[in-house]
Amino acid sequence: MYVRLAALIVLAATSACSAAPPGGAGTPLIERTRLFGNPSKVEARLSPDGRWLSWLAPRDGVLNIWVAPAGAPSQARPLTAEAGRPIQQYVWAPDSSMVLFINDAGGDENFLLYGVEVATGAQRTLTPFQKTRAQIVKISPLVQDRILVGLNDRDPRWHDVYSLDLRSGTLTPVLRNDGYAAFVADETLALRVAARARQDGGTDFHRVAGGKVAGEPFGSVGLDDSMTTRPLRFTADGRTLYWVDSRGRDTAALVAEEVATGRTTVVAQDARADVGNILVDPVLADPRTGVAQAYLVDHLRADWVALDPAIKADLDFLAGRLKGEVTVTSRTLADDAWTVEVDPVAAPPATYLYRRRDRTLDRLFVGRPELEGAPLVDMHPLELKARDGLTLVSYLSLPPGSDPDGDGRPEAPVPTVLLVHGGPWIRDHHGHDPYHQWLANRGYAVLSVNYRGSSGFGKGFLSAGDGQWAGRMHDDLLDAVAWAVASGVAAKDKVAIMGGSYGGYATLVGLAFTPDIFACGVDIVGPSNLTTLLETTPAYWESLKRQLYKRIGDPTTEEGRRLLRDRSPLFRAGDIRKPLLIAQGANDPRVKQAESDQIVQAAAARGVPVTYVLFPDEGHGFARPENNIAFAAVAENFLQQCLGGRAEPIGGALGASSARVPHGAAFVPGLAAALSGRENRPE
Repeated sequence: MYVRLAALIVLAATSACSAAPPGGAGTPLIERTRLFGNPSKVEARLSPDGRWLSWLAPRDGVLNIWVAPAGAPSQARPLTAEAGRPIQQYVWAPDSSMVLFINDAGGDENFLLYGVEVATGAQRTLTPFQKTRAQIVKISPLVQDRILVGLNDRDPRWHDVYSLDLRSGTLTPVLRNDGYAAFVADETLALRVAARARQDGGTDFHRVAGGKVAGEPFGSVGLDDSMTTRPLRFTADGRTLYWVDSRGRDTAALVAEEVATGRTTVVAQDARADVGNILVDPVLADPRTGVAQAYLVDHLRADWVALDPAIKADLDFLAGRLKGEVTVTSRTLADDAWTVEVDPVAAPPATYLYRRRDRTLDRLFVGRPELEGAPLVDMHPLELKARDGLTLVSYLSLPPGSDPDGDGRPEAPVPTVLLVHGGPWIRDHHGHDPYHQWLANRGYAVLSVNYRGSSGFGKGFLSAGDGQWAGRMHDDLLDAVAWAVASGVAAKDKVAIMGGSYGGYATLVGLAFTPDIFACGVDIVGPSNLTTLLETTPAYWESLKRQLYKRIGDPTTEEGRRLLRDRSPLFRAGDIRKPLLIAQGANDPRVKQAESDQIVQAAAARGVPVTYVLFPDEGHGFARPENNIAFAAVAENFLQQCLGGRAEPIGGALGASSARVPHGAAFVPGLAAALSGRENRPE
């Protein structure tokens, strides 16, 4: 279990007909349901013993877990029967007899852990506690009958660690947590490391033995290293602890620590980017020994670099046979079979079964076969320069047909959407992105910028965002827009800003702080008041508070309170002049509904054409495809009116969704009629 400072946003959408586009004239519109409805199959996993193959696929319209014999995928059967919330995360139990998954209710992030027997389909709730967020701390192939879990049922701020017997469901206390943010266990399921947040925003690392945490830390990092240094895992013999570690360097390296002596060795590093990033396991390790065999560096594109010659031969073989970025998604304990996903960017990702001994590669499925042959576009990696010289790794997609030379520049400037990622301490990547494909198909250039504060590019780049919400972080976005206009990509008066979570906040900042730059904005679950954002963080973010204060603004000091107010779009609502679309999940535990309510009220009171779409059964982002489709229908018609691109009429897209429109339905063409048609008139 390792708590991380990342405010994730799950987004998706869909579309199909309308006026001639500014770019890609004559290109067929891709229906919204093909882009943002349920995939046919995703997330393939081999069981540790290699007997079974599993994946997520719809059952009665909801993503569920399916299982098949590994040698006979056509004999698949549904293993779960979730009827409301789609399953998005699952793992195999170490003995391969059970599949484990977590799910919440309506996006509230109070995750429960469930187990389903493969042989019988019997399902149990393994953590049957209300208002509790279950976390998997450790699953080990060496311990077949139990795992470690974290539960905050005793104190919502802290996760106590329990040993969970997978057969009986018995929970045995291992460690009562009195203030630790994260734990690392070895392959025997013994807790070995505990991380405690410090008042200065740094982290102390403590040894754990016999369920007790040592008083003195064996290692520490300050604020600058706190998001780029973390322990990863022990080798099976317990002698080596791997770290992602930026101490003494800028970009995080893969470091091996000899536990007995504390001696460290740099295994791999790259001056361009961190090894891995906050959200991705950066190491391929031998399933039996735990020894690192390859590592991930993601600069302009993701690149897996082999350390072990044996695995290098496999990675080279896959790279030679598959066109696109290749990711190993599961391995058997014997390491004789892998599932592999390939992302070609301009085609839907596909999943393969790779047998190592005879080097056979069988295509299992394409996640969205309905997109095969669709007019999808490539994504162009860029390195842009900020006004102070920082390099901003960015990604550009162009409307179909607008770039006949394939050089990443349209023949003439086109309407553009600046698509801002959330977090902010995550990053944009090269790859097949449904929002890029959707917006490009509608006739827009789509530009995603890794502004300062994004992760993956070294601690200096990340820390350059400290205290810079609506400051230099926003300047980076403005510099990217200026580049797009100067280089002939963007039409100056036809640039929209759009994003979720931090990206939603950046949208509000764009319209309120720089009202002449953007033609309109789309804010998805973005905070409008930084003070109330920090006052209402989930209880289980207690260990993150000091770091949040250091990186955003400290509400416990007069200077910090002034900064938070000055950087809050709510108090600049009177400066907003351009159309605004806001979408919010009512159950969002990170950015509360009040964040959207208050900016809608303030903007509407000043005559701003603001449209507010509320989803009562969603949280921090939208999980249900019906809601993603409904949001996309509203958003593309909003953008068409603002930028002049294409849009599929809203029609009945809202019918199966939970969407409510408390304000501004009249500002989006077709929205009021769509609501009336389903007998759900705006309030």
